[in-house]
Amino acid sequence: MEASLMVEYDRTGDLLYLGTMAPYPEQESEELDYGVVARLKPQSGKIENLEILFFSTRVASGEVLRLPRFFSCFSPATALRWG
Repeated sequence: MEASLMVEYDRTGDLLYLGTMAPYPEQESEELDYGVVARLKPQSGKIENLEILFFSTRVASGEVLRLPRFFSCFSPATALRWG
């Protein structure tokens, strides 16, 4: 079965969460760009979640939100995979 992408918005924190599973304490974090944080699987370093900070502010400003290329992982043409 193909992995599904979970999308959740936290209005209070103005955060958009994208991921293949719920975050858990053991995940490591790495800031990929200003306000874009990857949550990584500890054993492999593969990305399991992304957190996009200041989401509504970015949308309201008309700023184009560019995510790292690995988001094409749901396409069979790529070798990059989630968790």
